Amino acid sequence: MELNDKVVLVTGGARGMGAAFARGIVDAGGKVVIGDLPDDEGAAVAAELGDAAHYVHLDVTDPANWESAIAETEERFGRLDGLVNNAGVTASGQPVADEPLENFQRIIQINLVSVHTGMHFAIPAMRRAGGGSIVNISSAAGLISLALTSGYGAAKWGVRGLTKVAAVELGREKIRVNSVHPGMVLTPMTAPTGISDAEGAFPNNPFRRVGRPEELVGVVLYLLSDAASYTTGAEIAVDGGWTACPSMEYVMGQ
Repeated sequence: MELNDKVVLVTGGARGMGAAFARGIVDAGGKVVIGDLPDDEGAAVAAELGDAAHYVHLDVTDPANWESAIAETEERFGRLDGLVNNAGVTASGQPVADEPLENFQRIIQINLVSVHTGMHFAIPAMRRAGGGSIVNISSAAGLISLALTSGYGAAKWGVRGLTKVAAVELGREKIRVNSVHPGMVLTPMTAPTGISDAEGAFPNNPFRRVGRPEELVGVVLYLLSDAASYTTGAEIAVDGGWTACPSMEYVMGQ
């Protein structure tokens, strides 16, 4: 998938899926701005990728950080063509009755409100560029209900709905907005749960394994590219078939 010098800002780009997206964008001929909080890790990924990459300090919950990140992107590369809203935190693992309100609110703030904030500041820049593509990273938890994920699930369903609203509003301005819904993916955020990407280690989906960050890259590059020029308001699951149906072994107890 060719990006032909498109300039894309990736949040949470210092590690995991975000770093994989950043590498994929540069490999496809694009330019990437990596926005994240661990400055040393983000700067290291940008240095690895060379002149086609740039790092900006970005706390996605801070509107002022967003404003400066967009301005720095335009100053460095002259435009903004794409935004990948990837930054997020995982679920608390607590039932609704037990989850503290402040924890629920924190997850919503990072996983949902920041997506709105990012689009709010990115859209004017995309208008100046004559169009663009926004890819919001939701989750399989935004397509089905998973126990013990009240804040995370609510946020990811919200991202799915917000994506569709923005797609309708921005269609006439050649700004496309789509959501991607990963299943369980092995990243630094999910590794503490003890998951493994070995074959058979995750019987919940037909592939019987969790995903790897690089397996999300192709879908994101497609949505950022001109090949997706007629795709907006879509929700694309990249989950090993999890949201289609659990695996036969899981269903039949084998």
